Amino acid sequence: MTNQDVTERHQWKLWIENRDPDAGDTLVRMYTPLVNYHVQRISAGLPKNVSRDEIKSLGYQGLFDALTKFDPSRDLKFDTYASFRIRGTIIDGLRKEDWLSRSSREKTKKMDDEISKLEQTYLRTVTPEEVADHLGITTDQVYQTVHEQYFANVLSIDEKMNDDDDQDQTFVLQDEQTKTPEQQAVKGELIEELIMKIKELNENEQLVLSLFYQEDMTLTEIGEILSLSTSRISQIHSKALFKLRSLLADEITDGGIL
Repeated sequence: MTNQDVTERHQWKLWIENRDPDAGDTLVRMYTPLVNYHVQRISAGLPKNVSRDEIKSLGYQGLFDALTKFDPSRDLKFDTYASFRIRGTIIDGLRKEDWLSRSSREKTKKMDDEISKLEQTYLRTVTPEEVADHLGITTDQVYQTVHEQYFANVLSIDEKMNDDDDQDQTFVLQDEQTKTPEQQAVKGELIEELIMKIKELNENEQLVLSLFYQEDMTLTEIGEILSLSTSRISQIHSKALFKLRSLLADEITDGGIL
């Protein structure tokens, strides 16, 4: 056991038994990287007008909530429990504050409608450049709007944490409603089509999606791997979402399989 493990165990003992404020502060500092991790991942899909400081404040509220309610006698790692609390508190806070303004919602709906009209006219998937030219905006604005729309939908279907019973800290995976064979077949086809579409992305776009969604890495961490700036990784991420836009919309409507 390392000195750090001994120190952490001692701080937990002081906190659990006496609610020692100094021990609480020490534990908050120890787990601050966990807050930063969730703040950066959630912030990746939010508009620039949303204050990252406010999101971080929500994250710290979730961390303190986790410290207060965590029962070390249960067979559950604190990092896992705290992640539920931190993410849940941030999501709840964003939902309550209605982070996507009415004008932003109208903008995303208008662009979605215009993309659909263009695709009906050309009978094919349109490019972001064509959408930008049609709407008189930049391609970066097109990417950002689609990006915000996707994450708005993700937030809207993200289940709120069930903390009605503060004493019950057992996490249960809710069984989804059984799908019919027809629904399963359609879902399978959608997954196969999504896989094929992802293969059509360029190498960087595939890698960014894989590292972000499968490896749970932050945009900054991905940037370090690819030797690119965080803003450039964000742009690659947004471009990939645009290319997968129609299929991702189907997935969200169907309950989400990503």
